[in-house]
Amino acid sequence: MLMHIQAVPPARLSLVPLLPAQGGMSGALRVLVDMDGVVADFEGAVLRGFSARFPAEPRVELAARSGFSVREQYRGLRRDLAAKVASVYESPGFFLGLDPIPGALEAMQEMIRMEDTEVFICTSPLQKYEHCVLEKYKWVEKHLGPEFVERIILTRDKTVVSADLLFDDKDTITGAEPNPSWEHILFTCCHNRHIQLQPPRRRLLSWADDWKGILESKRRQ
Repeated sequence: MLMHIQAVPPARLSLVPLLPAQGGMSGALRVLVDMDGVVADFEGAVLRGFSARFPAEPRVELAARSGFSVREQYRGLRRDLAAKVASVYESPGFFLGLDPIPGALEAMQEMIRMEDTEVFICTSPLQKYEHCVLEKYKWVEKHLGPEFVERIILTRDKTVVSADLLFDDKDTITGAEPNPSWEHILFTCCHNRHIQLQPPRRRLLSWADDWKGILESKRRQ
């Protein structure tokens, strides 16, 4: 199997499977779960942080969010607001302080213990990664434990990671591989609720939704 050294803090290096392999080495179902907006509440923290830091500025409420990039939506309100909202999520402590998405921690703990299932957290760091990368590792260790720290994949291109399923709130995921091995399950977040998916694409409304049914249907394919 082709292997790739993932970008991680200096004290921890691990190997990540790349294409063209599909599924786990043992034939297990391999599941990738995005972090921000799927397991950790990025959007809520951005709004709270922006409101606290810039109380006099116009802001985008969660009900009004549209489009994956919060920075670009704030730029649409006023050009200088893009840098201001970015300063919120680029600041030290932001990623470590994110609240868990309701039901996410329980689902992840259940998933990792399912028979014939491999689960990884697959997350993209910010381009300004000074605080982001280390805090993502610390967040996972704090909320999910050391077992999941060994299952973090940090990459700017998720298309090259081999898996069967990817749960992600980004509506369109592109990269070097035009035909990723995984099926993208759109996880519902404030910015993608309005998107109408065309079959055979699927959506998970929340962790209270039937995520187990999605895994089982994929096993049968």
